[in-house]
Amino acid sequence: MFNKDKIIEFVCNEAYPGFEDDKPIPSKLNIPDWYKKLEHHYLDPTIKGCMPFLDSLTIGYILKMPQDFALRHNFLNEEGKPDAFQTFGMHQWDTQLKKVGINLNSAVECHPTKQLKGCPYIKDNSNLPFHKILNPWLIKTPPGYSCLFVPPLNNCDDRFFIMPGVVDTDVFPSEINFPIVVNGAKYPNLDTLIKKGTPYVQVIPFKRESWTMKTSKRNSQETLMGRLKQNLLLFRSYQNQFWKKKLWK
Repeated sequence: MFNKDKIIEFVCNEAYPGFEDDKPIPSKLNIPDWYKKLEHHYLDPTIKGCMPFLDSLTIGYILKMPQDFALRHNFLNEEGKPDAFQTFGMHQWDTQLKKVGINLNSAVECHPTKQLKGCPYIKDNSNLPFHKILNPWLIKTPPGYSCLFVPPLNNCDDRFFIMPGVVDTDVFPSEINFPIVVNGAKYPNLDTLIKKGTPYVQVIPFKRESWTMKTSKRNSQETLMGRLKQNLLLFRSYQNQFWKKKLWK
């Protein structure tokens, strides 16, 4: 039976027109095509047989771009020089949704580099301010549960990624917005359209607990037996002996 206490709820303003098209989905519905096409055979193993990799693709939920974003980052003009008026800009098409209380806006929102002084993200982002995506969804978790927000694991857009973070979503009363880092190493000058519906955040709920770390040793016999058990099966050993099924609905 589905445990009603383990429900994550995504709530938007009733006037938001993207409720059906762009609502959050379980991550398992966002598995990349290249992974689906892979074969896995004991004589020709691939990442398709690695359950930890599959778990990373399917854990949690996916947020999708709520609108088209026209992004110009470190943009160069026709002469190949930085354009003083176009170097930095991110535009969310004007929908007037802000007027009815929806957390979307046509204005550029960003964080200056001084807020991350010394962080490697500054170089990745071509030493420019960090664009920010406004998210229309309020996220609610049961008491004692928070959410980890990361770029889609092993399935991230190669143009940009969000700055990971943790929010105590059981008590936080508003939408969570996401600063992004442009992949300057691959796109030192970027003029692109990030389309509505593009997956950009993976939401992983977890229970807040206190932990204490310790280190220890195991003897050679324990090490040997552990490796022996792992190697008893030649094909899908971890999946068949150790892996536990996770449900994300």
